[in-house]
Amino acid sequence: MALEKLNKALSANLEDLRASGRDKGTEKVIKEIKKPQGVFGPRYILEGFGDKEFIKMNANSYLGMSMRPDVIQAEEAAAHKFGVGPGAVRFISGTHTPHIALEKKLAEFHGREAGMIFSSAYVTSLGVIFPLTTSETVVVSDELNHNCIIQAMRLSRPAFKLIYKHNDMADLDSKMKEAVGKGKRCIVVTDGIFSMRGDHAPFDKLTKICAGYEKDFAEGVITIADDSHGVGAFGKTGRGTEEYTGAKVDVLIGTLGKAFGVNGGYVVASKTVIEYLRETAPMYIYSNPITCSEAAAALKVLEILDSEEGRKRLQHLAAMTKKFEDGLKALGFETIEGPHPVVPLMVRDTAETTKLVKYLTQNGVLGTGLNFPVVPKGDEEIRFQVNADHTEADIDLVLEILGNYHK
Repeated sequence: MALEKLNKALSANLEDLRASGRDKGTEKVIKEIKKPQGVFGPRYILEGFGDKEFIKMNANSYLGMSMRPDVIQAEEAAAHKFGVGPGAVRFISGTHTPHIALEKKLAEFHGREAGMIFSSAYVTSLGVIFPLTTSETVVVSDELNHNCIIQAMRLSRPAFKLIYKHNDMADLDSKMKEAVGKGKRCIVVTDGIFSMRGDHAPFDKLTKICAGYEKDFAEGVITIADDSHGVGAFGKTGRGTEEYTGAKVDVLIGTLGKAFGVNGGYVVASKTVIEYLRETAPMYIYSNPITCSEAAAALKVLEILDSEEGRKRLQHLAAMTKKFEDGLKALGFETIEGPHPVVPLMVRDTAETTKLVKYLTQNGVLGTGLNFPVVPKGDEEIRFQVNADHTEADIDLVLEILGNYHK
């Protein structure tokens, strides 16, 4: 009885989303994955589409690791040894040796003193920014930062908040001047790779600007970056935007659920910062960690990535990304060029984006249509994501299908 009025209000909200084309729609359900055959990579079978095979051009699994037999074997071995779940939060009895080993390896991989894993990358951003923001903290943020950063800022309620134009370092400098005198601590936060566009933050320029204002804040200027789309997919050895720009931020957030193909999030920083977060981050203290089997699988992926095989995989990923970008341009489509495997096809119209996504689905290609409010009006796009298990034949096929659009 009590839900009748609420259901009516929510139904109206849902209808408005559908009428304006802003709804996400029914989720597609994968029921089977077919292994690579011949010159083609893996194919996906979806509920409701019979035996139709799809090429997945919208996966965050940039390295194509999730179906590797050795990664699966590592996960299964840990499940047999430790069970399928941790059974408790970390400070009670949920910490196991794979968790400790993974945190140590992640810190080493990124050249930091310590690391800490969370249940997801989204939760990691909340669990880092919230505890580090005091009532006397100023937060300065890129206007296109991910939703997790936006929500973390809302939750944190800083003394003052400033938003600078996307990757505009002159505007960042202007906002830093404005921030002086408004708090003891200043946090400058950015994505590493911006997930909707595939472009990256200029860490080298950003950290230099921030260093110039260190003297103006009693508790310093702290740079935080969420490089969830960069780690494992960007840079010669997969160390992300830091490697590509040659500059490190103070606190780096990453994920195990994208390029690594597993699950979970993490942060690496100084030993003191990590110890403080373990004591103060409610998203860590009151949530179970990832499973031991997930931690073991992530450790195996790190081992592969940090090897000659990993470097070859990254080289192939870069080559397929370039091939796809060049193909889109040759067909007359607009894209945002860059070395990261997020390749946006800029449509700039909600109805046309929806139409093109439908056409691709009918022709066995999975791409993600992004409309307002996920992206600003006029920036509507189809986000394609190249993976290391895509072959040249796969890329040629997708380009052929796009080339036949409107013919």
